[in-house]
Amino acid sequence: MLLRDPDALVLCEIGIGIAWASILAMPYAILASSLPQAKLGIFMGLFNVFVVLPQLLVATVMGSIMKAFFPGEPIWTMAFAAATLLVAAAGALRIGQGT
Repeated sequence: MLLRDPDALVLCEIGIGIAWASILAMPYAILASSLPQAKLGIFMGLFNVFVVLPQLLVATVMGSIMKAFFPGEPIWTMAFAAATLLVAAAGALRIGQGT
């Protein structure tokens, strides 16, 4: 155990909160800087759909997938999520700078 004082967890929670806010906001900031202002609302709405639908899908079926492929070993679900995150990061690197 790295932290012995429960009050020190508050600092960790603050750090996680800042990171989470950045994770949620940065894709929209990247997208907004490369879209035409006249159609910004339409494209942001579509982008939001493509963010929310996968979240709903995973929330709906991940329990069944975990029981089928990783019974009693939930750590492999996190490893799968980490691998998926790396694939998404590699895809994000392919996004060019807006002109």
